[in-house]
Amino acid sequence: MSSPRPDNSRFVVVPRTNARGRWAVLLGWPLSLVLLWGWMQWLAGPELVALREIHAQLEEDYADRGVELESAKQRIATLSRSDQISRAANTEVQLTLAERDEEIAALRADVEFYERLVGATGQRRGLSVHAAEFRPEAGGSWRYALTLTQNLNRGAVSAGRLRFAVEGVSGGVLKTLDWDTLRQSSSATLGQEYSFRYFQKLEGSIVLPAGFTPQRVRVTLEGGGNRFESTVPWQAPSTP
Repeated sequence: MSSPRPDNSRFVVVPRTNARGRWAVLLGWPLSLVLLWGWMQWLAGPELVALREIHAQLEEDYADRGVELESAKQRIATLSRSDQISRAANTEVQLTLAERDEEIAALRADVEFYERLVGATGQRRGLSVHAAEFRPEAGGSWRYALTLTQNLNRGAVSAGRLRFAVEGVSGGVLKTLDWDTLRQSSSATLGQEYSFRYFQKLEGSIVLPAGFTPQRVRVTLEGGGNRFESTVPWQAPSTP
């Protein structure tokens, strides 16, 4: 019977290491990186300085462009305000010119009217209603302007009181609104006074009931023991 063989598995072969070599590797690797970085810095040194100068120049240019941009924005805002002011002023001037043109046209019409009335070639007429105009007011009332004329007795004064009634339609029925109803004032019962040699414009306000459509105006003039009546069409500005 043979004797048992020893178990060689209990023994491990460990290679012998060099401690100095290990420390050389550990220290050499970072040192090589430092040397590599320094060498790359030395190689890229001139270009890096140039890049830094370019970067600084770009930052300076960027700041300058920002100032110029802000200045340009302010100039644009100023020009925009100036343009708005100019446009507003031009519009106001145009409106003023239009108003002056209307005033001039009205004055010319008045001059022509006066020349026909008092001129040697003008047709002689007694007391009459030359025009009757009505314009709506903000409160729902109507502003009237009646022009009275006479050139039959030159130099003579025509004086008296004016009253008028408005004829129209309300609810499909003909209706007449007298002076007291139109004026809605007890102090106006006697009528509106007039006194002139050649012509006079009388103005005031009247109130029309809702749903009433005016058509004609019947004017009554009383003065010096005489009574004059005339019917004229209702004239109001047309709606644009």
